[in-house]
Amino acid sequence: MFLKVSLILAAMVAAYVIANGPLKLSVELAMVFAAIVGAVASGNWLPLRHIAEGSSTYLDLALIFFTATLFMNVIKASGGLDLVVRGILSRFGDKRAVALILLMFVMLIPGALTGAGSVSVLVSGGAVAMALTYLGVSKDRITAMIFLLAGLAAVAPPVSVWAMLTCAGTAIPYVGFELPLGIPVLILGTFTVMWLGLRPTESMGDEAMALPEVGPEVSGWRTALPFVVVFSLIVASRVWPHSMPILGLPLIFLVGAIVAYALNFRKIDFFKLSSETVSQLLPLLATVISIGIVIQLMTLTGVRGLISYAVIAMPLWLVFTLLPITIPVSEGILGFGGAAVIGIPLIWMLNSVGLHPTVALSGLSLLWCLGDALPPTAIIGRLTCQTVGFEDNYSTFLKTCAVPWLAITVVGTLMVIFSRELSFLVRA
Repeated sequence: MFLKVSLILAAMVAAYVIANGPLKLSVELAMVFAAIVGAVASGNWLPLRHIAEGSSTYLDLALIFFTATLFMNVIKASGGLDLVVRGILSRFGDKRAVALILLMFVMLIPGALTGAGSVSVLVSGGAVAMALTYLGVSKDRITAMIFLLAGLAAVAPPVSVWAMLTCAGTAIPYVGFELPLGIPVLILGTFTVMWLGLRPTESMGDEAMALPEVGPEVSGWRTALPFVVVFSLIVASRVWPHSMPILGLPLIFLVGAIVAYALNFRKIDFFKLSSETVSQLLPLLATVISIGIVIQLMTLTGVRGLISYAVIAMPLWLVFTLLPITIPVSEGILGFGGAAVIGIPLIWMLNSVGLHPTVALSGLSLLWCLGDALPPTAIIGRLTCQTVGFEDNYSTFLKTCAVPWLAITVVGTLMVIFSRELSFLVRA
């Protein structure tokens, strides 16, 4: 049986390499193709029922992606984002550290609400890049800063897809992640903007004036009220768990989007914006669907069990040593699929030796976010370069990320190793 499943895994790996190489399929199609090849090799032929079931496994995540991104797009279309960036530059342009920290929050919020760093890049990346250029930050540092903040935004609560995917496969409730995810993200985000942006590397400019003009109808309270509604609904279910009905994140974000639209309905075509949001999210939704199919077929063929056994049988010291390499690389190859394929058995193993699964998973999430700059996918890395207009060699961008990258790696790894000692961060 071990030999049979190993051969099936080898067939899947070969199919993925061929699909992603000579056939030039996207990562999502390559993963599905490899999974189907594995099913055929195992004698299950074309298991349509399992493909259908797998495609709907993460429907809840897809709904969160759509409603949260729609909410942020309504805020952006209303001019609220431009208002915030202009306000930061006009009030704190001469207080560099304060301006950088506030711009950090502008980058973190979209990804934290949606669980997707790509949304942070698409919604906030352009405006923040102009603001950083105004502050005299060179383009390579701007690119590195936006990528790293977008990755940390995807880790931050309330929506962390890596943690959600792993929790879904390990029967761990997605509860108590606020501090284990939020505190490291804020500390590492602050270190990143200070390291890359505190010292001007270019002459100060007036590129911020290239931002679209903000009309008098755009006000601070119109921008802030939808966020207050969203966060109030999220907190209310925690403060009054027996009185407040559980709305769920998709409905909460939809309510926030409706409130934001109601305050700015004269400027926004809601249905057009909804259509554009779906188009914007198609790659991400395709990734989520393909991951569900891959996990379903890997379970059917026994490959998932083989990988789980390999992780569990590995010495603990070797697991800790390989974490800074295997976790980012798995994200670079499989995207979010790395959390489902490697994260699930890894958390089982860490939990079995007495480590705290919530804190350990938070540390792993920090490592996964780095993989979005690694080939062959490099999804957020490539998107950031396009958004900022960075045309230098890609290796230059990676070198600029080196010091914050190392800091994130150290913190993430130590959180896994000392998760038991850090369990006080978990508040259920």
